[in-house]
Amino acid sequence: MSTAVPERPAEPGGPAELTAELPGSGPGEGPGAVARSRPAMPRGIGWSVRWIAALTVCQTALMVGLGLLITGPVRHLWPLTAEDRVNEAFVRLRTGTLTALSFVASQGGNTGTVIGVTLASCLGLILIPRLPMWRQAVFLAVAVSLQSLVFLVITFAVDRHRPEVDRLDGSLPTSSYTSGHTGAATAIYGGLALLALSRLRGPWRTVVACLLCVLPLLVGLARLYRGMHHPTDVMGGLVNGTLSLLIARRALLADGAVAAPPAPASTPTAGPSRPVAPGRTAVIFNPTVTDEAGRDALRRVLEHHGRTAPVFVETTAEDPGGGQTAGAVRDGATLVVVCGGDGTLRAAAESLAGTDVPLALVPCGTGNLLARNLGLPLAPADALDAALRGTAHRVDLGRIEGDGLPPTHFAAMAGAGLDAATMRRANANDRAKAVLGWPTYVLAVLRELRTPRTGVSVRLDGAPALRRTARMVLVGNIGTVQGGVTLLPDARADDGRLDLLILDPRGIGGWLSALWTLLRGGTTASREGGEGGAPVEFFTFRRAEFTFDSELPRELDGDPVTAGRHLTAEVGPGALTVLLPAREQ
Repeated sequence: MSTAVPERPAEPGGPAELTAELPGSGPGEGPGAVARSRPAMPRGIGWSVRWIAALTVCQTALMVGLGLLITGPVRHLWPLTAEDRVNEAFVRLRTGTLTALSFVASQGGNTGTVIGVTLASCLGLILIPRLPMWRQAVFLAVAVSLQSLVFLVITFAVDRHRPEVDRLDGSLPTSSYTSGHTGAATAIYGGLALLALSRLRGPWRTVVACLLCVLPLLVGLARLYRGMHHPTDVMGGLVNGTLSLLIARRALLADGAVAAPPAPASTPTAGPSRPVAPGRTAVIFNPTVTDEAGRDALRRVLEHHGRTAPVFVETTAEDPGGGQTAGAVRDGATLVVVCGGDGTLRAAAESLAGTDVPLALVPCGTGNLLARNLGLPLAPADALDAALRGTAHRVDLGRIEGDGLPPTHFAAMAGAGLDAATMRRANANDRAKAVLGWPTYVLAVLRELRTPRTGVSVRLDGAPALRRTARMVLVGNIGTVQGGVTLLPDARADDGRLDLLILDPRGIGGWLSALWTLLRGGTTASREGGEGGAPVEFFTFRRAEFTFDSELPRELDGDPVTAGRHLTAEVGPGALTVLLPAREQ
């Protein structure tokens, strides 16, 4: 049953405060004004502190346990028995040039450099942007501090001598395990890479992030070259720094609080648009990803834009948003705000399809595919503010049905095979999704790569059927997924068509070819493109019919649905009205 949530004022100074100052706000500007305030922690400062403390204890126990294993029961086992030969090999490689380069690389992870880079980065995040990025600055500082704290505990608990080779640097009387230089470099440069991926625009963001991720590896190699650590010490440093980043990210950058990705080419920039009519506002929210602090922040944004007394209605396990949205439309809502993940959005879009009631999308889930492809910020309050400053645009929806699958809409993607098996595995582990976020899907797909291929007949727009084998068939209204990977390079949310990817790699060479095609953006294959056999094929269509030789797992917008052998997909041109930020033409 839907539940209306009454308005409640936020506690002064509490975590519900907005993380950004909305333009035009300030003292004395009326009841809807929003003043500059301190950054909000995802579920309250107390929750963040408890989360960090609990997981740091677990991280410390894990790292100390691994160190005691390396110096104890397994020290006579391979590959530990080969570590001395690795260190000696690095000594034999030494030249004047390499020694000079290794000194520079090693300095990238020493205490002074790491402290300097951390302070400079934090000050830059606070002072340079128009709106101070307090949460990102705290994230960097906490990640580096956690790594250092765990490292100090490890050095007291684990006693390991440094390699018996000529060492090029002096050292403190600390244990060789773990490499403090490598761990610190992983925390600071890895943290900067995460921020680069979420804040920079254009193709350079990936390049910058990759270069930053290479720096800890160079520091680790330099420490091996200079005889300061065993290989497992360097690996331990990488693990320690990475775990610190994951803990800090989950506690301080949860629910996409940092991300504000670039608007990709598929963002609708033209076509009919209109302002939103004043009137009743309904906020449909998923209570598992939108807490009271988040609702308070959204309420203040709405009031700032003149949307007073919004009605908050929560979804349930039995009704993920469709019934609540339909009820809001019946009650006269002129704006529906949907706060949740892709599943909540799909359910709401099903009820809004074909109506003139606009949707303001507030991404709060793990995937948030449509929000990413439409260029919305991934911080909930920022996304709502950007949408309310924009205008209403018509975007397409997909409509799909099959055996055991009644007709329904999808907003982002639907598929059968490998992607559906991946979603099923990822969604089965809520704890991993909560800790890791979207990288959970990467781990899941690696475990499902052996999904068998099957034969499939594909009929596009009434043309003669194509016969293919496939590990995955993916239909998309948009093209880019988590991590900035583009699976459907020609997909646009407003072009009146759907796009199709057929994936059928064979052997290692086929997988590498498919990966290369996807990473470079691919090219759309012709419908008359022969008998198939390519690792990746692309098509566009308005209506498609699929018949599989065997029953396959299926998914809609990331949610697994019943398996089956038949699918029919067609586009609903301009079926959904969405508020989108204004774009420069």
